Amino acid sequence: MKQVHIVPHMHWDREWYFSTEESRILLVNNMEEILDRLETDPDYPYYVLDGQTSILEDYFAVKPEAKDRVWNLVQAGKLIIGPWYTQTDEMIVGGESIVRNLLYGMKDSNEFGSPMMIGYLPDSFGQSAQMPHIFNGFDIKYTMFWRGTSERHGTDKTEFYWESKDGSRVLVQLLPLGYAIGKYLPQEEDALKNRMEKYFPVLDRGATTDHLVLPNGHDQMPIQKDIYEVMEQLKKSYPDREFFLSKYEHVFAEIEKQNDLAALEGEFLDGKYMRVHRSIYSTRMDIKAANTRIENKITNILEPIASMAYDLGFEYHHGLIELIWKEIMKNHAHDSIGCCCSDKVHQEIANRLFLAEEKTDQLIDFYKRKIVDAMDSDNNLDRFTLFNLLPYSREEVVTTELITKHQGFDLVDIDGSQLEYEVLAVEEHDPGLIDRQIVHYGNYDPFLKYKIQLKASLPPMGYSTWFVQESQAEAGYSLENKQQVETDHFIVKTNGNGTLSIFDRQTEKTFDQVLLLENGGDDGDEYDYSPLENEDLIYSNQVAAEVAMTQNQYEAVIDISYDLPVPKDIEERINGEHSSKVGVHFAVTIQNHKPVIKVTSELNNEAKDHRLRTLIPTGIQSAFSVADTQFGHIQRDVYDSAMDVWEEEEWSERPDSVYPFLHYVDVSNEEYGMSLLTNSSREYEIVDDSIALTLFRSIGHLGKADLIRRPGRPSGIKLPTPDSQMIGQIKLDFGLYPHEGNAFTAKTARIAKEYLTPVETYNKIPHHAMKLNKDHIQTPLNYQLMEEGNDEVVLSTLKKAEDTDALLLRSFNPYEEEKIASYRFTGEVKEIHETNMNEVKKEKISEAEKSFAVPMKVNQSKSFLIVGR
Repeated sequence: MKQVHIVPHMHWDREWYFSTEESRILLVNNMEEILDRLETDPDYPYYVLDGQTSILEDYFAVKPEAKDRVWNLVQAGKLIIGPWYTQTDEMIVGGESIVRNLLYGMKDSNEFGSPMMIGYLPDSFGQSAQMPHIFNGFDIKYTMFWRGTSERHGTDKTEFYWESKDGSRVLVQLLPLGYAIGKYLPQEEDALKNRMEKYFPVLDRGATTDHLVLPNGHDQMPIQKDIYEVMEQLKKSYPDREFFLSKYEHVFAEIEKQNDLAALEGEFLDGKYMRVHRSIYSTRMDIKAANTRIENKITNILEPIASMAYDLGFEYHHGLIELIWKEIMKNHAHDSIGCCCSDKVHQEIANRLFLAEEKTDQLIDFYKRKIVDAMDSDNNLDRFTLFNLLPYSREEVVTTELITKHQGFDLVDIDGSQLEYEVLAVEEHDPGLIDRQIVHYGNYDPFLKYKIQLKASLPPMGYSTWFVQESQAEAGYSLENKQQVETDHFIVKTNGNGTLSIFDRQTEKTFDQVLLLENGGDDGDEYDYSPLENEDLIYSNQVAAEVAMTQNQYEAVIDISYDLPVPKDIEERINGEHSSKVGVHFAVTIQNHKPVIKVTSELNNEAKDHRLRTLIPTGIQSAFSVADTQFGHIQRDVYDSAMDVWEEEEWSERPDSVYPFLHYVDVSNEEYGMSLLTNSSREYEIVDDSIALTLFRSIGHLGKADLIRRPGRPSGIKLPTPDSQMIGQIKLDFGLYPHEGNAFTAKTARIAKEYLTPVETYNKIPHHAMKLNKDHIQTPLNYQLMEEGNDEVVLSTLKKAEDTDALLLRSFNPYEEEKIASYRFTGEVKEIHETNMNEVKKEKISEAEKSFAVPMKVNQSKSFLIVGR
């Protein structure tokens, strides 16, 4: 007999077209019914709480007295919670974010009992190739999902093994019809059979065992009170099947008995049977860019600098950092970070990101202040400290602000050596802005705020300090206007239309028309881009740009400004009119000694219903691109072969080669290549020989029906979302890295990490509005925590372990062959352990040794616990 496992659950979107507060009211109601049923009905065995503990957090905020009830039911195995904090998106959320989501979800679960050890992601818009690696990092060996598969991956079955390049492996139970086929099951025989006759053929065809899953739940669905009556009717209608309430673990126990399951590898982004929304990565680019920026700040700046402070004797504020992570992880559910929500929900999301960034910035500043305030020094001079948060020495150009009373000053180290700098600007700074007590006691003498630029050599994962000493000497000033820029790596000219012509000295290749803009109509919705049929795209090749080029001894800056005429909306575009515009400003920065060109784009959009992209020509007609994914890389075809058959095979959506990336995408041949780095937009497409980076999409509906690339029903609901037209200002940061060889020989992943890890500065003066008592700790003027032994892997982050007095370092191998991770610490080390991602110790690597070296497989990350600091 076929065994039908009916699994009671609810899929809980915290927000979507409804707000978090609206769903919380329903949640309290639903949770009371669930707990009552589990407590009073001994025959009702299980209820799955959607795999995310944020549900409990929202519930306990209203009903803290219910914690004991939940504890009792989890302990009894009836209420199944975890392992996630929120059900994360997998495609445009960074690796550390996904790790912390599981880390905090398991931590929350462990307060009540064991979490569900299943990587349960029933509604994510596609599956990242690195999820088996991440799941195995938490000792999870099962996963369930819905979207992204088709037969061309290697099987037409719903059970298979899924492997990542490092050898990690999970057993998959696919939900071929989604998580809601058992929603609101009717008792009435004909209605029930009408439902089941649609489902059973699909379930039977894909199953490798006689065990089928019938999830009994839906979005925000209350517990089905008459489930016993429904089951009786099912048994009458299908006497050849056995129906019973169950849990997912029982199904996996049966699947594991199979010994001939297929083993698949890679990402699942096919929209054949279910939509994955391949162009959702650019909806509400303001929100997506903010998330990118904050993720990078936390992992590249906050956690390493907090680790330095901890090593120096200060408290590591786990509680504050967890609050920041949870603030952004509330935004990482598929609908929230996908930005397929109502306008009021997007306001909530944007506000959470604002709060998370404010918390991050303030905590970074606090740690810098604590370290610099505690420095052991015999003089009372102001201090100027530069922090390098990468595990190798750096020579960096730094542009920053310095506040002092001095009309002139020198930057002098402990040995009396001066640090050369240039003053770019200076203005008076009211003392009340520094500390109102200064003005309160009658001192109105202004401070001077200098914008300075310098080049400094900095130690690995450490800092260097200079004193601000009064001087009558004038600072150097070498800024000149230029007609073209010449640096150690590039000769850069501008064209009349505001594009760049870049000659790369290393490869002796010229890249012309760089930053050309492409604009087209967008008749889609928040889920998907939808072009107009037979449309002539608009390019910025005919605009007249205003250009200013300046250069000093440190770097060159190119300012480019123009207006791009575009139609004001979709109707005007159809009629061939252009009465609106996008204001464009590119600020291009090229350090004289660095091979990376940094670009900041400030766009002022005045039009509706369109998409804007910038094109980065490579001169290479490549068949594939290489992009980074969580803790590794992925190779993707430039042309998806399913484009030839999608209509004939009736795919749910057209498989256009619009893809996500996290930090870089590269197009190369064996001779040379071009990498695009990002700290904002994470959507690209390879168009002819160019990398097309989406700058933003402008659309006005949550969901629409019958799109050119997505026929049929609307995704979501037909709700106007005027804020998603993106009227107004948006700022995006990205970089260009031309190089010899391919993405791996050019170490693009390391270059991207460096691009995203700026040098931090702190200027200590005798005044501060927020007073702190003097610490008993004394810190050195110059300091180094650790350094890498080679450059073969990439540091992911450095933090304090959650429950151990130790530091945790995580790095990964993004290359095509095995590499060696090697690190050396400067202070006392008792022992070093490898850990899993849940920070549980595995084997000991060394004892009383300050350095270690371990091999790492392709696309593998490893975490190390450094004890005794």
